[in-house]
Amino acid sequence: MEKQQQSLITKDGVSFLLPFILVTLCFALWGFANDITNPMVKAFSKIFRMNVTDGTLVQVAFYGGYFCMAFPAAIFIRKYSYKAGVLMGLGLYAIGALLFFPAKAVGIYGCFLIAYFIMTCGLSFLETSCNPYILTMGPEETATRRLNMAQCFNPCGSIIGMYVAMNYIQAKLNPLSSDERALLDDTEFEALKNADLNVLISPYLIIGVIIAAIFFLILFTKMPKSGDQNHDVHPFATVRRIVKLKYYREGVIAQFFYVGAQIMCWTFIIQYGTRVFMAEGMDEQSAEVLSQRFNIYAMVFFICSRFIATFLMRYMKPARLLMIFGILAMVFTVGVILFQNRLGVYCLVCVSGCMSLMFPTIYGIALDGLGDDAKFGAAGLIMAILGGSVLPPFQALIIDMGKIGDIPATNVSFVLPWICFLVVTIYGYRILKRPALE
Repeated sequence: MEKQQQSLITKDGVSFLLPFILVTLCFALWGFANDITNPMVKAFSKIFRMNVTDGTLVQVAFYGGYFCMAFPAAIFIRKYSYKAGVLMGLGLYAIGALLFFPAKAVGIYGCFLIAYFIMTCGLSFLETSCNPYILTMGPEETATRRLNMAQCFNPCGSIIGMYVAMNYIQAKLNPLSSDERALLDDTEFEALKNADLNVLISPYLIIGVIIAAIFFLILFTKMPKSGDQNHDVHPFATVRRIVKLKYYREGVIAQFFYVGAQIMCWTFIIQYGTRVFMAEGMDEQSAEVLSQRFNIYAMVFFICSRFIATFLMRYMKPARLLMIFGILAMVFTVGVILFQNRLGVYCLVCVSGCMSLMFPTIYGIALDGLGDDAKFGAAGLIMAILGGSVLPPFQALIIDMGKIGDIPATNVSFVLPWICFLVVTIYGYRILKRPALE
């Protein structure tokens, strides 16, 4: 065990244990933000009496922040340091979360979207900093395995976010259904909206305070400068250099579609499960809460699968595992589309297990051999998170159709994640068949 640990987080006789722990903590923090937010598409739709498509503007703002800030974050990190990037990310994260209080006071949906956007500008800084930072904390040959290990703790934060969303937001919102809310007059609607927003903002305010405390913890902790020295900033020359690498370009494309699939599966499991459970006779709120419970089951499976995949990488090439897991994800997604009962929900849970290794494996393969250019390479891969902003609204448009023939539109909408998993599978196959990276 000691030998394995040393091979992962020790390089040239220097241990990176404490920095590894602190940076890995950030993985859990943005996991919390991601997965307390996914159920908010449904929550905001009910609170503001909107359709699913309008509710997905939460995801547009959330993942749009990732896209807009990734490249500026890379320039900032290149000029200063990974630690400075982490601190900037934590600062913006805390500010965005605390802005939920004035957003509630104003009571306009758009103010919450601004708060989400600022918060995810911070998350973009964190992901652009932390992922390549982890890659430097040990031997190059174990970089992808090390990143998979750190990423194992991302879904731990996600589970906490899901649990908080389920028990402290969804379960505490007024139980009136969407149809019943539509019948309220303006005075009743405003009173109900204010009460529900009070419930919704509380967890965000608490996490904002916690993030501020962690900001100061890292600020006063000595962090390594491995691969972190100041450099002149030549972003466009660097970008031109790395986009010539086919495995990097294709990695960015694969990451775009993977993140889109992940967000669609974890966001619309609420709509999917709610339809199934209401068909069994449940009221809308109970069906939503049970759907979120299945979302937590999916995340637990995701975590277990990621640890298993990290172990298997000791004996199997990451690209081969990526291809195998992609094929399995496509098979289970077919079940999600075809089954109209709980079997479809179970298949959707299994899809999460297949997604477990995809993000860090694509990330590690695409950045392999980039050296200091990895700072800008990382920005491109974080910008690919835009897939989580672009693709869910298309799925929402399908869901809002109600039915397509005799099949619920919610089921048909999962054709989009299936296509995304096909792209990821092809990327794994192409990397596997390539004798060596360029």
